[in-house]
Amino acid sequence: MMFKKGTKLYSISKGKCPKCQEGDFFKYKFTFNPSKVTKIHDHCPNCNLKYMLEPSFFYGAMYINYGITVAISIVVFLITKLGFDLNLLQSFLSVFIALVILAPINLRLSRIIWINMFVSYEEKK
Repeated sequence: MMFKKGTKLYSISKGKCPKCQEGDFFKYKFTFNPSKVTKIHDHCPNCNLKYMLEPSFFYGAMYINYGITVAISIVVFLITKLGFDLNLLQSFLSVFIALVILAPINLRLSRIIWINMFVSYEEKK
């Protein structure tokens, strides 16, 4: 019910345009290739929404990425320290490895969340 079309969660989880929720937001499907991870279309292929709403628009996504990174770091640290009883160095190493592995997901997620904060879904009439 929460992921139905017309909701922000639908756009974020599917990587779709926040306005029409039809066109793809990213040029490439999920990849670990650093040059392709954050490549977005200039405009929505379906509704022609310009994704770069203003120059350097996605710099604000860094704040979202920071929040996601902090949350992941805390969760991984607590799991490794309390759940697996690893020492401090091993726990920090686990956090580092988790952040490196999840970096492409964080980058994509932060961009799609950022644009969804400014653009709302519009039903076709």
